[in-house]
Amino acid sequence: MVCVKIPSKWELRRLCAATNASALVRLGPATPDEMGYADEVSVEEIGGRPVTIFRQTKSLEEGCKVATILLRASTTNVLADLERAVDDGVHACRQICKDGRMVPGAGATEMELAVQIRKYADSCPGLDQYAIRSFAKTLEFCPKVLSENAGLNAAHVLAGLSAAHANGNAEAGVDIEGGLDGTSDNRSGILTVNGIHDILITKESAFRLAIDAALTVLKVDQIIMAKPARGGGR
Repeated sequence: MVCVKIPSKWELRRLCAATNASALVRLGPATPDEMGYADEVSVEEIGGRPVTIFRQTKSLEEGCKVATILLRASTTNVLADLERAVDDGVHACRQICKDGRMVPGAGATEMELAVQIRKYADSCPGLDQYAIRSFAKTLEFCPKVLSENAGLNAAHVLAGLSAAHANGNAEAGVDIEGGLDGTSDNRSGILTVNGIHDILITKESAFRLAIDAALTVLKVDQIIMAKPARGGGR
């Protein structure tokens, strides 16, 4: 018989989910439906700390949906980076399960939108086309940052991407390994055959938040400019 003390309510819920058990608030015997199961329960020492491990091997097919990922690193900063990477990966998998639609990555989506918005600006008369062109230019920030972080010539990469998308290659993106690893024949830094994909719902959320932030700044700026100036001694 093993008695485990769990002071955290969140950890208790996770243990119940891992073992298909129910947390009871009454003092009394548990029913068969409320009792959980585990194939193996053991106490192991990890990093000088005793840890109680509940393993599910044969019972995985019977409904166990919780797993624990153990991360170890030399420094706290590296461990924090690993934790963020795992967290991003788990959230990406969850979003794909909700909506499996994908779009070309490596800055291809942003560049294609910039090209299409620029074409739309050519058909708009008046001063509105300047605002539309500025919005299209801001979308080039993503491939620009990717090329700069990869040590590529950002101006050269953006010009090549713009030409590729104008010629109909909507999936052309930034090749961050182009000309840097010594084995790649792509010296231009442009990924013509793009095998990188991004989640559509993530792109939509990022664009929506960015546009809302820009509109908020413009509204505040208009309010400040419309405020009458107070001058004179009256």
